[in-house]
Amino acid sequence: MQKQASSPSLVLASTSPYRRELLARLGLPFDVAAPDVDETPLPGESAAATSLRLAVAKAQALAARYPAALLIGSDQVALLDGEQLGKPGTHERAVTQLRAMRGRRIDFHTAVALHNSASGVTHTHVDITGVTMRDYTDAEIEAYLRREQPYDCAGSAKTEGLGTVMIAALENRDPAAIVGLPLIALCDMLRAEGVALL
Repeated sequence: MQKQASSPSLVLASTSPYRRELLARLGLPFDVAAPDVDETPLPGESAAATSLRLAVAKAQALAARYPAALLIGSDQVALLDGEQLGKPGTHERAVTQLRAMRGRRIDFHTAVALHNSASGVTHTHVDITGVTMRDYTDAEIEAYLRREQPYDCAGSAKTEGLGTVMIAALENRDPAAIVGLPLIALCDMLRAEGVALL
């Protein structure tokens, strides 16, 4: 399905293969570009505020490069007992995260921003997914990490893969949000910008 000729181009401000796969579900043509954004949380910043600020920053970072486009930014922050859990990056940090999460509930704040670089209008939304982890063993942690290697996933939780076996329950509005891009909210934003989805 092609967009109308008058529609602005669509650009995903992310190199995440997970977000690319999610956006492709909508059947719209889009480009992918890497935004240059420092993802360090600010002191005292809430998880929702961090994810929202970074989603907006990623989308707006590409405005000069794409002056007549709809730019999509997204970010996810996991929160456990008031502490933000980012992407572990290493096996050791992933083990530490998963041990801390064992048998606990973690809230994943996933923000999406749609920035119209021509009009300057930015739409935003934060989706919260509650994930309760199983009381898994250290051996299961090691087996999971060896097989999945989720070092680029917030909280070491790769729910679209083997991470499902580590989860006891999941509560959310949008199943795509936990993977990294709230598609239901994004569809509303695209409609507001005149994009025909069907």
